Amino acid sequence: MTIAAVLTGDLIGSTAAGGDALGIAMAELAAAAAEIATWQGGSDTRFTRYRGDGWQLVITDRPWLCLRAALCLAARLRAKGAPATRVAIGLGETGNLGGESLADAGGPAFELSGKALEDMGRTHWLGLAGPAVTTSDAIITRLIEERARRWSPQQAEAVALALDPDNPTLADLATHLGISPQAVSYRLNGAGASAIRRALRDWEEEFEMQRLSALAPHLP
Repeated sequence: MTIAAVLTGDLIGSTAAGGDALGIAMAELAAAAAEIATWQGGSDTRFTRYRGDGWQLVITDRPWLCLRAALCLAARLRAKGAPATRVAIGLGETGNLGGESLADAGGPAFELSGKALEDMGRTHWLGLAGPAVTTSDAIITRLIEERARRWSPQQAEAVALALDPDNPTLADLATHLGISPQAVSYRLNGAGASAIRRALRDWEEEFEMQRLSALAPHLP
């Protein structure tokens, strides 16, 4: 088995938004999933859309990037003005990863992710579950979630790019966005991006170094 992060989600208010908005949101999620794949050396996230407004992807090579990935997905949707999504992360062992899609995949991480989405309710959009997940993790996710709710579309657009683990410079972001580095800095400061990136980096390092083995003690 492999330790992985399974992200399962559904769009919020997609029925009221209409079919065009649903299509835009799903296309944006698929594009974000492809970007997240580059964070783990190009390993496919196997983004899968389910009937209606459901979706799923898996991070197998660097599962500790799961919170960063969830924020990237949320930011991409906010930047496009598309319906938001709930994201439930299951951290654990995977069993069968299925064929071309995740439609027939299964294992503990998938079960954890699905159950977390069922238990999330409609007051939150981000959840994290797994044998190594603690109360402190729930606190972190709630704080990050609350901050992300306040992003403007322009802030979200900048944050989505800034979440790249390779830490692009202001000049890089400015070139991509077609605005000045000063304007990029203004957007990121307003979004609280610096504090969010520090929190994510510290959480990822602690997870990778100390808690990964707790998910599968038998692994070397």
